[in-house]
Amino acid sequence: MAKGKGRAKGKTVTLKMAKNAMRVTPDGRTRLDLSNTGIDTFPKCLLKLADTLDELDLSRNQLQKLPDCIGEMLSLKSLDLHSNQLEAVPMSIGQLVELSHLNLSNNLLTSEGLPQSLGSLTGLRSLNLGMNNLDSLPDSMVALTSLQELGLFDNLLSHLPEFVRHLPNISKINTKRNPLSSNQGAGGLGAGGQGARGELSLYLANEASLCKNCAARCREERDRKMEKKKGGGDEENRRPFSGLITPNSVAQLNQEAWR
Repeated sequence: MAKGKGRAKGKTVTLKMAKNAMRVTPDGRTRLDLSNTGIDTFPKCLLKLADTLDELDLSRNQLQKLPDCIGEMLSLKSLDLHSNQLEAVPMSIGQLVELSHLNLSNNLLTSEGLPQSLGSLTGLRSLNLGMNNLDSLPDSMVALTSLQELGLFDNLLSHLPEFVRHLPNISKINTKRNPLSSNQGAGGLGAGGQGARGELSLYLANEASLCKNCAARCREERDRKMEKKKGGGDEENRRPFSGLITPNSVAQLNQEAWR
């Protein structure tokens, strides 16, 4: 390649620009939206706002790497990095213990690029890892006891990670378009049908999130399936994901909207 013919340099964000773009949300949080601005390098000037910034949106840019110093933004409660070109997340992400929402979907993340420090984000309620290249998840994520929503769609997962069964507050999991084995639909898990490549589209719903009539129908369906599996082990083995039942069509539509 001839000199000077490489990719165009991304936009530079100055501290003044960042301050001018900051807004206060209706619930009183300080938000900075730098989405779709053409940046390809994390603006380190944002560190000067680390004590005041609650929400940071860097989605739909060209970021290929996050610096270790992102761990210094300790006040962040929401971090949106979807639709970039990230291949890995730094270990320092685990320092952002105030985070409740983290969106890393539509990047180039591999399983090796997800640090064990993700398990330190025990306040996370929503984590979106969809549209990446993940075939496994860090075991440390079993510590994410506040997690309610988990996006795993469009990855390379052949099985649902074991830690999911230990997450007490999970209510939504999207695993569509993964090469999940067919037995992932058993034991109270709802299968949403086969995809174009024979993949299992899996939906999970917390019983409390369904209406009374739908919950009753789902319980009846689950009990019928459990009857067929008698003699196949103890109750715990037959129902590995306690509290999660086959959702109705409304729950499936809501799952798509959440994605």
